[in-house]
Amino acid sequence: MQPTESRTSDNGKRLRNVIGGSAGNLVEWYDWYAYTSLSLYFAAAFFPKGNPTAQLLSTAAIFAVGFLMRPIGAWWMGVYGDRHGRKAGLALSVGLMAGGSLIIAVAPTYEQAGFVAPLILLLARLMQGLSVGGEYGTSATYLSEVSSRRRRGFWSSFQYFTLIGGQLLSLGVLLLLQSLMSEAELTAWGWRIPFVIGSALAIIVYLLRRRIEETESFKAMPADRPVSSARHLWRGHARLFVIVAIISAGGSLAFYSYTTYLQKFLVNTSGFSKQSATQVMTLALIVFMALQPLWGLVSDKVGRKPLLFLFSIGGMLVTVPVFSALSTVTDPVAAFLLILVPLTLLGAYTSIGAVFKAELFPAHIRTLGVALPYAVGNALFGGTAEAAALWFKNQGIESAFYWYVTAILGCATIAFALLPETQKTSLIEED
Repeated sequence: MQPTESRTSDNGKRLRNVIGGSAGNLVEWYDWYAYTSLSLYFAAAFFPKGNPTAQLLSTAAIFAVGFLMRPIGAWWMGVYGDRHGRKAGLALSVGLMAGGSLIIAVAPTYEQAGFVAPLILLLARLMQGLSVGGEYGTSATYLSEVSSRRRRGFWSSFQYFTLIGGQLLSLGVLLLLQSLMSEAELTAWGWRIPFVIGSALAIIVYLLRRRIEETESFKAMPADRPVSSARHLWRGHARLFVIVAIISAGGSLAFYSYTTYLQKFLVNTSGFSKQSATQVMTLALIVFMALQPLWGLVSDKVGRKPLLFLFSIGGMLVTVPVFSALSTVTDPVAAFLLILVPLTLLGAYTSIGAVFKAELFPAHIRTLGVALPYAVGNALFGGTAEAAALWFKNQGIESAFYWYVTAILGCATIAFALLPETQKTSLIEED
């Protein structure tokens, strides 16, 4: 085989592996957000008739339980990926999501099964929480390890590209159903359709992931390597664990503040209609998604730390002014342009969040090292972002939330300063 043909073949294999490694993110986050967006329609199906608010609170409580399962999923599947292979971890992750979505799609209603119905819903969300918790670290490790050294930032950026794509796909399916079906039909049975779609997509990705190649980093590990466990991670890498958890706290708080919460902010504070706010955020998320590979390419040229500092310091400078301006803006175009400011800065972090964390840890404990501290920071700060924002608003000091985000980004900046330039010191030795 000629050198050119060999390179073409290698690039083809790498592209197939990247698609398999990242496609699961799209499905995972499609299913995760489908629950949130459709809860208005299926809440009455799983809980006793009566107060609609109480029904929504019950579905929200089950959503929260699913969120709390993410650190457990990160621990369990991080260990699994380090011990049994990245490919096996990816297949298990999307398999769990397929099962959870299918259970919701065919679950009986409260009228049909009584208290068993919400228990089945809870079981499905526990499975999905485990799946999402394990997906981040496993896919981050896999994408980083199958990427070439020169383009590692670019290829690994597709993790967040597909993650955001999952959010947009969930929103698109809901908008399509709303245009084709009446509210009564959606409430009666139409809400099941997105979960059927999600489970079918997850099965397709599962089959795709069964055909991808194992990474060279995993195959090169010796049989007598140290065992991956939370205890060994803490004993050998406690400093890195804390740093990555702080970084993940800042990154996830910014992500949920600038994306999912901002849509509610435009309605509750700025005064936009729900439809207008959805349109603004949908367009902003499309731009944000497109920025991921571009920032990944930049990191391959200039390194990881310049982009990390651009995100954290830039976020500290713009969060208060942007939220303050958005609180009084009335024009959708102006709101869209304002939102793009923090989202562009956030992209400098999300595009390389996978690769720089993976580059910090040795292969035998890399999946767990990426997954567990991320899940801890995400659960404590990302998962509570909306609750914190609404608490400050309820206390009459909404602007304090802007400063809260700024302060956590300041902590992330200090954490970034404690890290080496991983592009030069990467522990991913295979190319």
